[in-house]
Amino acid sequence: MTGPGSEGLQLRRAVCPGSFDPITNGHLDIIGRASRLYDVVHVAVMINQSKKGLFEIDERIELIREVTAEFGNVQVESFHGLLVDFCKQRDIPAIVKGLRAVSDFDYELQMAQMNIGLSGVETLFVPTNPTYSFLSSSLVKEVAAWGGDVSHLVPEPVLAALGDRLRRK
Repeated sequence: MTGPGSEGLQLRRAVCPGSFDPITNGHLDIIGRASRLYDVVHVAVMINQSKKGLFEIDERIELIREVTAEFGNVQVESFHGLLVDFCKQRDIPAIVKGLRAVSDFDYELQMAQMNIGLSGVETLFVPTNPTYSFLSSSLVKEVAAWGGDVSHLVPEPVLAALGDRLRRK
């Protein structure tokens, strides 16, 4: 924020973490909603070296950048390690997580309590749009691998990349 009297203002920042392998319309809905509430939304793509994703980290980052460009206040980068360390390094006080169902809440509540205990970083839960309440990256990959139509579940650039990747496998 710039302008007269804005010297002391701090940007409101949050992070939306995940593996995003690939990013879905459900993820995009949560990121978009967070982008309307915060000045800067960091999308943190988790690096898990024990899991082999369908897309490489750099590919995921590029796809996310492409499909979130319209928001204008989203920054995308990878991270390895504790999310609270990512937050501390960037002075991010809040994590925004989408909840699809009660089953998500049980796990996410434990994580939120651990995160605030470790570092004071708050977690805000956003209920998923009912249209996407069943949606996960794993489900998208499985349906697409069997030739199912996932065009209504992922943004167009992701659909194209998914098709290309699955044809090469």
